Amino acid sequence: MTLDAVLVVSAALFCVGLYGALSQQVVVMVMMGLELMLNGVILAVAGLWWFLAPAPDGQVLLLVVIAAMTVEMAMGFAVATLLHRSRESDMTDTATDLSG
Repeated sequence: MTLDAVLVVSAALFCVGLYGALSQQVVVMVMMGLELMLNGVILAVAGLWWFLAPAPDGQVLLLVVIAAMTVEMAMGFAVATLLHRSRESDMTDTATDLSG
């Protein structure tokens, strides 16, 4: 696999995620689009590190970023679940006012 192929796949992931994040109104679907966008960026960075400087430092940093992204998405799903339980809706229009 070449660097060009990795960058094309990461750009495709980013574009699909961008379309999903902008076209959906359900909070969970928007979060899934954001997750795809982040995965596209991580794949591009990992591919660049692998082909330009194959030192293990970059892979360790990517694992830390993926772990932080996992915690962030878990917290986002918790907020979406709380929003659904309190307002009986999972649309982004009802998430604009999260103060009470």
